[in-house]
Amino acid sequence: MSEAIGSKMSAKKAERPFRWRGIAFIRRALLAVFVFGQTAIACYYLLWILPYHGGTVLEQALLALFALLYSWIAVGFWTAVFGLVIRLTGGDRYSLLKRHTPEQLDATPLARTAIVMPIYHEPVQKTLRGLRAVYRDLERTGQLEHFEFYILSDSRDPDVWLEEQTAWQYMCDELGAEGRLFYRRRTVNLNYKSGNVADFLRRWGRRSRYMVVLDADSLLSGKTLVRMVQLMQREPRTGILQTNPTLINGQSLFARLQQFANRVYSPLFATGLAAVQMGDAAFWGHNAIIRNDAFMRHCGLRKLPGFGLFKGPIMSHDFVEAAYMGRAGYEVWLEPGLGQSHEESPPTLGDELTRDERWSKGNLQHLWIMLFGRKLRFAHRMAFLNGIMAYVASPLWLLFLILTTVEATQMALTPIDYFPEDHQGLFPLWPEWRPEWAIGLALSTAALLFLPKFFAIFDVLVRRQARQFGGFIRLFFSVMIEILISVLLAPVRMLAHSRYILGAFLNFSLSWAGQNRTEETTWRDALVSQAPGMVIGFAWSAFAWTLDTVFFLWSLPVAIPLVLAAPTCVLLSRVRAGRLFKKRGLLIIPEERQRSLLMEDAADQGRLSPHQDGLTSFEEAILSPRLNRMHQDLARLPRGVVRRESLNRLAQLCLDFGPDALTRSELSHLCRDRESLAWLHNAAWRSSPESFWGERLAVLSAMD
Repeated sequence: MSEAIGSKMSAKKAERPFRWRGIAFIRRALLAVFVFGQTAIACYYLLWILPYHGGTVLEQALLALFALLYSWIAVGFWTAVFGLVIRLTGGDRYSLLKRHTPEQLDATPLARTAIVMPIYHEPVQKTLRGLRAVYRDLERTGQLEHFEFYILSDSRDPDVWLEEQTAWQYMCDELGAEGRLFYRRRTVNLNYKSGNVADFLRRWGRRSRYMVVLDADSLLSGKTLVRMVQLMQREPRTGILQTNPTLINGQSLFARLQQFANRVYSPLFATGLAAVQMGDAAFWGHNAIIRNDAFMRHCGLRKLPGFGLFKGPIMSHDFVEAAYMGRAGYEVWLEPGLGQSHEESPPTLGDELTRDERWSKGNLQHLWIMLFGRKLRFAHRMAFLNGIMAYVASPLWLLFLILTTVEATQMALTPIDYFPEDHQGLFPLWPEWRPEWAIGLALSTAALLFLPKFFAIFDVLVRRQARQFGGFIRLFFSVMIEILISVLLAPVRMLAHSRYILGAFLNFSLSWAGQNRTEETTWRDALVSQAPGMVIGFAWSAFAWTLDTVFFLWSLPVAIPLVLAAPTCVLLSRVRAGRLFKKRGLLIIPEERQRSLLMEDAADQGRLSPHQDGLTSFEEAILSPRLNRMHQDLARLPRGVVRRESLNRLAQLCLDFGPDALTRSELSHLCRDRESLAWLHNAAWRSSPESFWGERLAVLSAMD
């Protein structure tokens, strides 16, 4: 009966899949009017601030750059305003959650859903503890029977993937998850994460109707997972449903700043973004649910056919997959109302910038798809532009600063030109200075950047949530601290992103590796990485001092953060500094004051598998009888005489001289071969006490 009711309601929804588009058009038109109207006024002010009122090529270039950058930050401002208004009026009644009552959703039958976690050289114990917490939380809902879990490894280092296999086996035993929790490692990891997921779908995609994609640091509550499946069941035209993840578990000062900013500001921005995008939302690659059949039919990623950067596999796949889903007639929704969706922040600025280097190249590739992709919806082309501008804005700001420096230099060092190059007519063009207008324009720009942060404080107060952030006073001071640090980091990010954009256009190769989630930044690393920016900041400020006092003062907000970049990076990476702020009740988030069972389970520091200190995962796999049998079961059978001879040679070399005598690739070949694992285990146990393996056995015995 319940299935029949669910199918009837789905059919009704399918009859009117595009009712929201008229609302979306009105909202987007309003956003465009506000953004372009405000930008036009700001450009008018700038035109009259410039000495020659746009009468030179240099000033025209300044005006064009300013218009682009001002409109870019105006989009963010008005998105936050939309979010604030919608939250104050009770939420968006056109969102997926608002379309259905809780009773209707609770009565909706579930369908089989795969929860997949692609991993690549991640901290094994921490990552799988998080997945175990998701499993347990889902078990508490009583709906576990509808879900299967898949660990999709692309790890290449045998010490890493052997530990993954061991931890997975112990997880299965601990949870009783045999037949529900699976592990697969690709031996050839093509096309990064998207290739990993595509390989899973080719093999097992038809086993389930939906797929929930998690990152290595993702946490999703069982209640949220169930609700996501129910929404997909009731909305048959929805191809992807994206949650709005909040940052948690920040230990360093940098991570705590990031998670505080995310937790306070993102409700406004996410609500506004969801209200404008509606069913044309973006996919962020994780903490989302996907309709498998539609994804497999329409979201395959071909290699780019262009040149340089625009040739080869697509690095940032998520926005492209959302655009292809929309092209096929399916909807993509961002639903901020789905809570208890979490991820973690990089612990240091250096790690964030390393990640941005990969993302900048991936987002720039979207330029090709935005311009030449066929039949894509305009909203998704704008999503591509938004992602591109997130990184291209930095070199544009840098170019704007360079041009203003050139303008100031010309005004200080060259005679006044009463007949500039574009000026026509018999009468001279008198240069004018309007300092009061310049101050007003600067304040307007600052308002666009910082007012949303105070809107967020107001939103917290209206919802009576200030106590969850440590009280109003601590919340206010936390926001001021975040603003100060963001001002200090903005020039550092600007230079780094500018370098990444240049490298991307020159098609520099990038390595794709797991993220650092624990280590602090050393003084040496900070000085080496930030030295160019420190030199540029000091030189620019010194030049401004020799040029003009006012221009020197104008340069300080950019120059000072660059000069202080190294100590800033070191301080922000310190866990001790983060704990000090937490002890003072600053940069607090609600999840720290009232932790859920999901987060408590994920924070459990117990190992998922026993480990012998002093032994690597490979050495344990060879010496431990139980682990050796388990890895044999996961290994392949021998193939061919020539292959067998090569493996025998590697096994003998490993026995005689230890694993350090082999390359990582050669060790992987041995670990994937059942016969080699069995032979090495037996031979190692018969080794003399003076041999390498004899000494390893002594370590094993001492631990026992």
